[in-house]
Amino acid sequence: MKFSVNSPILFVMVGVIIALVLAQSVYFLCKALRRAKELGMDPQKLKKTARTAAIFTIAPAVAIVISVITLSKDLGLPLPWLRLSVVGSMSYETIAATNAESAMGLTFGRVTSLSASEFVTIASVMTLSIMVGIWLVPAIGEKLQNGMISMENRDKRWGDVFQSAMFIGMIAAFLGYVFCDFSTVFSGSTSGLIPVAVMAVSAIVMALAGLAVKKLKWHWIADYALPVSLVAGMASAIPITAWLG
Repeated sequence: MKFSVNSPILFVMVGVIIALVLAQSVYFLCKALRRAKELGMDPQKLKKTARTAAIFTIAPAVAIVISVITLSKDLGLPLPWLRLSVVGSMSYETIAATNAESAMGLTFGRVTSLSASEFVTIASVMTLSIMVGIWLVPAIGEKLQNGMISMENRDKRWGDVFQSAMFIGMIAAFLGYVFCDFSTVFSGSTSGLIPVAVMAVSAIVMALAGLAVKKLKWHWIADYALPVSLVAGMASAIPITAWLG
């Protein structure tokens, strides 16, 4: 039987896993509500908090749906649905899938079909790589946090420098992926400018949102700035790709 990335059995398997995760979420939500009542918290405030949280999950969910659609062209719907519903992010999943496909001589976005072995390889790379963070936190997280607290207590300035350096290092890793094909410009190809231009569009949208918060006092935009900039960058990729090829 020919393998399909959208096989019904994959939908069933993924559906069961996501159902278990949802059940866990509902369980802890009920536990939290019971505990809040035991503490005598205002029911109206609890309802307002729940309603506000539900509303503010809509915009990020749009970006997640778009991410699932983006990955589904190569990987089908079940795997991206599972990855982005449980643990994962658009930036990480795309990079992991692209690297795995490149190692097998495939090009992300241009794959018409995958064999079972190729699909398992890609899924394994995406899963095993992100699991590093799961075991690394309990292994070194407490020591790292205590070290940072100790550094801040001795010299707050150097503590801030260290945290900023860690954040910049994380951003630099993603920037390397954006600029990795930029050298193709010098050989006459403009395709290497596509990710740079898409990043620029997202950055401009984020900057405009920041200005709206600071100058116009539209603080509500802060909760939507990230998903809107993601959606704007994805949408811009279509005309930019058509323009730069």
